[in-house]
Amino acid sequence: MAKLDLITIGRSSVDLYGSQIGGRLEDMGSFDKYIGGSPTNIACGTARLGLKSAVITGVGDEHMGRFIREQLEREGVNTDGVKTDPDRLTALVLLGIRDQEQFPLIFYRENCADMGLTVDDIDENFIRRARAVVATGTHLSHPRVEAATLKALKIARAAGMQTALDIDYRPNLWGVAGHGDGERRFVESQAITAKLQSTLHLFDLIVGTEEEFHIAGGSTDTIKALRAVRAVSKATLVCKRGASGAVAFTGDVPDSLDDGEAGPGFPVEVFNVLGAGDGFMSGLLKGWLDGEDWPTALKYANACGAFAVSRHGCTPAYPSWEELQFFFDRGIKRPDLRNDIELEQVHWATNRHGDWSSLKAFAFDHRLQLEEMDGYTPEKGARFKELCLDAALEVQNGKPGYGILCDSRIGRSALHKATGSGLWIGRPTELPGSRPVEFEPELGEDLGGLREWARENVVKLLVFCHPDDDEKTAKMQLARVKRLFTAARRNGLEFLLEIIPNKVGPVDDHTSATLIQWFYDAQIFPDWWKLEPFRTEAAWKNAVQAIERNDPRTRGIVVLGLDAPQEELAESFALAAKQPLVKGFAVGRTIFGDAARAWLKGEINDAEAVTQMAERYSQLCTIWNRAREGALEKVA
Repeated sequence: MAKLDLITIGRSSVDLYGSQIGGRLEDMGSFDKYIGGSPTNIACGTARLGLKSAVITGVGDEHMGRFIREQLEREGVNTDGVKTDPDRLTALVLLGIRDQEQFPLIFYRENCADMGLTVDDIDENFIRRARAVVATGTHLSHPRVEAATLKALKIARAAGMQTALDIDYRPNLWGVAGHGDGERRFVESQAITAKLQSTLHLFDLIVGTEEEFHIAGGSTDTIKALRAVRAVSKATLVCKRGASGAVAFTGDVPDSLDDGEAGPGFPVEVFNVLGAGDGFMSGLLKGWLDGEDWPTALKYANACGAFAVSRHGCTPAYPSWEELQFFFDRGIKRPDLRNDIELEQVHWATNRHGDWSSLKAFAFDHRLQLEEMDGYTPEKGARFKELCLDAALEVQNGKPGYGILCDSRIGRSALHKATGSGLWIGRPTELPGSRPVEFEPELGEDLGGLREWARENVVKLLVFCHPDDDEKTAKMQLARVKRLFTAARRNGLEFLLEIIPNKVGPVDDHTSATLIQWFYDAQIFPDWWKLEPFRTEAAWKNAVQAIERNDPRTRGIVVLGLDAPQEELAESFALAAKQPLVKGFAVGRTIFGDAARAWLKGEINDAEAVTQMAERYSQLCTIWNRAREGALEKVA
């Protein structure tokens, strides 16, 4: 079995974050859904930093439980320790951001799934796969989950593994504050202090805020509290001090917090303190488990905490390792990190989910071309696109690297059926044939229609443009593309930009590269490019260099078909496949054109149409695979 760096144990939840900032939780009109719970956040945060993490927790046997499990897997977190509880619901938290100090939240955790963990759910062999076990304080608050947590810790200690505690004190989860006091961080309790102190000897690392050490040490004097913890534990103590950073104590606690080991801080705007501690812990664990000295580990921790307080949500705010290095190298350009375009692009690009190193897409998002065919009706069009999906799924057959392009005007039923199938799904937004580009009415004047899209849909926009466009047309198109790109990012949707210059004017080896640079100059960073099949290696080289020069983290390029015959596509594939940045193709009428014309006139039935399209799609996939293999052989 694969080795793990750490296993966290404890809370998991679905966090519903109020979208409106500065208001009361009572007044929130909409919410963003994220994964949550301190151990779950830490597992995700450390995975983003390159550690192999896992979490032991419980989720319900329902939609929200599946969401947590699937999101953990997307983040690269091992889920072998996630228990699906048929009798309990997944925990839920409602949160809001009132200002930089107030963050109202309500925990819905009455007998929730993660509180159903028992000692029987702790697998010794699973625990021994890791280098460290990380516990959080909440799961010491109830005898059942306390027993499970202590079993995991004792197994780890016996095996010589490292152990860590995030005190994570939530008074209302210990029953000493009311349901409406979710944001309250400290209530004195001798019973809780005694409970915590009975376990502190089990840890090599203990982390908390000053208030959390107050409860662990039984004193509101921070130095006295730290010394009380030191009296029962030899662990390294890391005390978080908010804007003053954090300090580590490996031995005796000195008379001043300023005498502890510290790492550099990062002066950023405090936008959202929720989840900052979990981000901090993720960075600290990365440094600790990598064997860094404490100033370096605290540098990682402070930076991850800075990212967390600057963005909306908990786990979504945490940086990737590449992003963290970019931040260290470049420094702070503006304190509100979420509005730093360059940094946010790195954050977005390095935290995308899914492996799309290869993409062979069947494009049947055509509207105008289908509507002009003999026998077309809206009902027939919708049914035909379902047949296109059937053909795509037949070829995919559960394998990775396949996709579709499908619209919602004619193909709505097919589009919705494709969700969750494992297919990459691109969805067009342009009004067919428009120049300057116009958007489909479904998007609305403010492009608010994107809020209704499934998160796995990729926003696709086709623009007929050319370097020789007049200034008015060029500016109008650029402004509209920028609007859509911005709206896509705001809604968490990937963006594919398709450019076709040869329908507008003459093209040469520099035409597309010039257009690509034009869009990047406007700070438009497509996740995907869909480009014409160029006829020369020089044209491909110029286009690829333009993309890599501006965005080395792009998903890549897919080649469009332009209704070319299969033989012609084979030639263009052979040329395109030489470029590693080209991930595959997105071809439509070459696959479905003949079948559509025959089926709409009643000359073939459903099964025959699906068979014909599946055969042609499969043939193109084979042609592409051979082209790629041939290109790789020549390089080798």
